[in-house]
Amino acid sequence: MADNPIESEAGDPHVPVTSSISSGESNVWADVTSLLEAASQELQEGELIHGDNFNLFAAMSALEIMDPKMDSGIVCKYYSVDEAIENGAAPVPLSFDKTIDVQRTIDIMDHLLSCEATWHKGHSLTQTVFSCIYLLRLDRTSSHAILHSYCRLIRATCKAVISVVSDTRTHEEQIEECLGYGFLDGCMGQREEESKTRSGEEDLFTMTYGLPLNGDGDGKCLSMLNAVEETLSRQLRACKAPSSKKRVLEDIEPLQTNLDLEEGYCKALLCRLRFRHFYHVLMCMRRPQGRGLELARKHIASCLLELECIYKSAEFLRSSACGNCEDGIEDKTTASGCEPIGFDASLNSRLSAPTPPRAIRILNWKKAIEYFEKLLHDLDIICSYSLDPSLEAVLHFVVQFQKLRPDLVARAHLQLLLIQDGKLYGRDPIFTVICRAAALPEVLKNHDIQKNEFVVQLGQLVINLLKILCTNAAWQRRKLGKILQDWRVSYVQLELAFKMEFGEMSSITNEENVCVKLSKHILIWVEEQTYWIASRFLMLGFELELYSPSEYCMVYWYMYVVLIKLAEKHHLKMVMSNDTGKRKGKKKKDSPKDVARDYQIPPAVLFLQCHISLAEGLTMLLAALRNENRVFQSLGPFNTEHEIFIQHFELLQQACIPDHISYLSFKDTTTYAQFSTLVMYNYFKDALRLAKELKSSFSNDPDRMAELRRIEQVAEHNGIALNVICRVGALDPTLKVSFEFNHHPYFATAVVRRS
Repeated sequence: MADNPIESEAGDPHVPVTSSISSGESNVWADVTSLLEAASQELQEGELIHGDNFNLFAAMSALEIMDPKMDSGIVCKYYSVDEAIENGAAPVPLSFDKTIDVQRTIDIMDHLLSCEATWHKGHSLTQTVFSCIYLLRLDRTSSHAILHSYCRLIRATCKAVISVVSDTRTHEEQIEECLGYGFLDGCMGQREEESKTRSGEEDLFTMTYGLPLNGDGDGKCLSMLNAVEETLSRQLRACKAPSSKKRVLEDIEPLQTNLDLEEGYCKALLCRLRFRHFYHVLMCMRRPQGRGLELARKHIASCLLELECIYKSAEFLRSSACGNCEDGIEDKTTASGCEPIGFDASLNSRLSAPTPPRAIRILNWKKAIEYFEKLLHDLDIICSYSLDPSLEAVLHFVVQFQKLRPDLVARAHLQLLLIQDGKLYGRDPIFTVICRAAALPEVLKNHDIQKNEFVVQLGQLVINLLKILCTNAAWQRRKLGKILQDWRVSYVQLELAFKMEFGEMSSITNEENVCVKLSKHILIWVEEQTYWIASRFLMLGFELELYSPSEYCMVYWYMYVVLIKLAEKHHLKMVMSNDTGKRKGKKKKDSPKDVARDYQIPPAVLFLQCHISLAEGLTMLLAALRNENRVFQSLGPFNTEHEIFIQHFELLQQACIPDHISYLSFKDTTTYAQFSTLVMYNYFKDALRLAKELKSSFSNDPDRMAELRRIEQVAEHNGIALNVICRVGALDPTLKVSFEFNHHPYFATAVVRRS
């Protein structure tokens, strides 16, 4: 739009005067195509046109009108849903031939299942599930009982899923607002950055764009579905009944006219309708305090059986469908291979946000089945969880669950189960959870210290941590790095608050003041939890493939120093807990045997020591390879090794985790590493020995036993690789060393080959 009418330059025959179209008192529209063509001939490479109301930013922000990939307002086929219906895009009935009507109904069900799975994977609701015209005008299907009941359940299920995902996101934002980073000096800028960059997979997933998700009578959708199921069951029994009983069942009208196909079609419809009891699963899992988990598991088992039946029905449906449906069956969104009627993704393009419409590919029917099978298995794992009140057990369960790579819907349900009304599982107050985690006696869970401002904030940090651990790996790692400083500052705030309230802790014995004992336990636990978060942050980097082989040395070194601190704090917590228990016993005199037993290192600490030995061994092995073989060095043209160190560990360094650790500390440790020294003290042998010894301590813990076996494999293979390098000679030019993660997701295995 120009401020004045466009006129040709004097004496320039190449720029003709163009007629204007009035659009107001001060502005007019004008065709500037010829002007731009003339200007483009005179522009040199690197030059840009710039004006008062036309600059680079405006040009980059402009929409490309009439480009189907960029213009969300462009009409592909129909201007509106009503026009699509008038043109017969979604007929009711689907066909006057009952057999074809049934075939098309099944195709719609299958395509909706594929659309639903595609939506769960992060695409827009408008381009997936609600590309179905029957869903957009659900009242039109009231005369078609099967399609009407199915579509109602689809709509109710979408609403339930959106509700769960929205609630979990809303709660997370509420927690952050409660924290507000207000007790962290100088962090408000960080808070603003977080709000600006909050664009996860949930953003697009929960947008409803004004779609008709709310409808009268949706509360009765299950009873409607059950009525349709009962009718189909009677029709199935009628067609399977022997001839002697058919007279009794003659009053039951068949599903369609071809009696040879009756049984197959009844079964295909029934299993698809019964699978929609998936809605029951969602409703049961939303019950407070996990009261519906057992019933949800029963519905999950039923849904898995129906999915199997749906999969088996494909052969019958393909054989009974038209012959040309066999082409490219693997890419089809229906079991029959036929294209469904009643779908048009472009109808909702005007409802979408003012962004370019993304062309999406709907998951094929088989992949949709596989997605829902995995989703149901993931939900079953959540439902089978014992709701252990121990925070350590909760964190372990969430981390193990995340290894299954659950999708958004499963993770949202896990978060909803863990945190309800600001309590663990909706029943255990967070302060009670902290007391249990800090190894404090149960009698202290009602102590007045829980009302302390900074203790309340600590509880909010625990809630926030649990929510973060339920997010996807990339978002989780980023948020864990951000909250490390929160935990570190929380420790300082708590320490200062306890000193102000109780005085110098070193001058008061535990027997004299219960509050001092409680505060010491809490402070040690906060430090332990901070180092646990740091270790999780570092390990997720391997899962996300953020480290290159030349960076493994510094990463394993940082893991080593963090794990050392984690083991130290964990051991200190256990020692304090044992001291408390010992005082309760009131022994008059400890025997030498009891003293020796008290000084034994607990298995949980030795388990961490296995990881410490592996991390230290890999650090020194990589450092020796760098020093002697000149391999795995950070010699990139853009960043120095120091800059790479800062890029990877800046968030840890800002939080001083651990204290007095820097790039210089890393260089001091690794600069003089040699294979001769490494052979003298073989860290991998220590890890292997500890792993074997610890098996008896964790015989009843399958997860720990599996981890010990992985540690054994990494330690054994790395020990062999170290011996081969030392025996052949580190300077042998034919010797090639690489690192693979074939035995453990975080600890690499050295592979030695000759070139």
